[in-house]
Amino acid sequence: MSSPEFIPVNQVLLDGNEKKYLNQCIDSGWISSEGPFVRQFEEQFAARMGRKYGIAVCNGSVALDAAVCALGLGPGDEVILPAFTIISCVAAVLRAGAMPVLVDSDLATWNMDVDHVKKRLTSRTKAIMLVHIFGLPVDMDPILSLAAEHGLWIIEDAAEMHGQTYRGRPCGAFGEISTFSFYPNKHVTTGEGGMILTDVEGLAGKCRSLRNLCFQTNKRFVHEDLGWNFRMSNLQAALGVAQLERLDKFVARKRKMGQQYSRLLAQIPGLQLPLASAAYAESIYWVYGLLLGDAIAFDAEEAMRRLRELGVDTRPFFWPMHQQPVFRKSGLFAGESYPVAERLGRRGFYLPSGLGISDAQINQVAESVRRVFS
Repeated sequence: MSSPEFIPVNQVLLDGNEKKYLNQCIDSGWISSEGPFVRQFEEQFAARMGRKYGIAVCNGSVALDAAVCALGLGPGDEVILPAFTIISCVAAVLRAGAMPVLVDSDLATWNMDVDHVKKRLTSRTKAIMLVHIFGLPVDMDPILSLAAEHGLWIIEDAAEMHGQTYRGRPCGAFGEISTFSFYPNKHVTTGEGGMILTDVEGLAGKCRSLRNLCFQTNKRFVHEDLGWNFRMSNLQAALGVAQLERLDKFVARKRKMGQQYSRLLAQIPGLQLPLASAAYAESIYWVYGLLLGDAIAFDAEEAMRRLRELGVDTRPFFWPMHQQPVFRKSGLFAGESYPVAERLGRRGFYLPSGLGISDAQINQVAESVRRVFS
């Protein structure tokens, strides 16, 4: 009997107009950031997410860098954000010279615990960075109210929330500025790429300048400020336009995948499955995560090793920010503890979740999970 096929953690789906639009770029010669697909992608993506302005950049991490810089955050300022997130969030705050202030996560949703945010406010707090995790958004109403009461900026990291809504309003439409990623595992991918969204014309102009080395219109090589080359190419944007055309289809597919996984894995003791919904949103299952209960004797790393032996690729959850070696070396977050984030980091991982996975492959993954945990 032949061994089962290896199932990668992500398989992209590029069966729409991607080739057609890429050929248009090649035939026209417009492959750089000056090409027409960039503006088209910016306008269409911003409109879909309920924003006035979109600024396309080369990845989601630099979108955060530009957003923090455009808001003028710097030395002496504090930014509240979750301990359980990707390092890009803290890195953007630190590179601006500001101070990241962490909060723990909610064990049910895996998002930042909104009840902890108020406790972390000080006279130096200038912004809250909301980071939506995996399938459900942060419960934003309490944080938005807190921000309004204290005059704080909101940076909404919606990198994983393409097509998701919060109480019927698109994720990415909240606060002063929001950011997205178009990495290959996202609902909309450009290979590498990102987007900054805002309703504030001045912030949009600042972000456009920052992504383009702060060139001036009339004196291109005379610089009043320092920026970066964060530009997105026309080739990437062409992919984005084609992908965006099918976002509703992608969201529906992800929800079907998540429901299939939940149905197949529901009876395995000791596994916490993703919530299907909260009071404010239905999960879009960006990735399908598993959290190991105390009854399971081994951790996520061992579970992932056993699944790989069965031909199933996986990825760990984020490692908590306060336990990152790079920050420990500098004494950052010394003595701080975030028990839920620590639990998620050690006992959480996600299964193959790309849009290109088949129902048969999901069945195979689920059977392998049952073998590991039975």
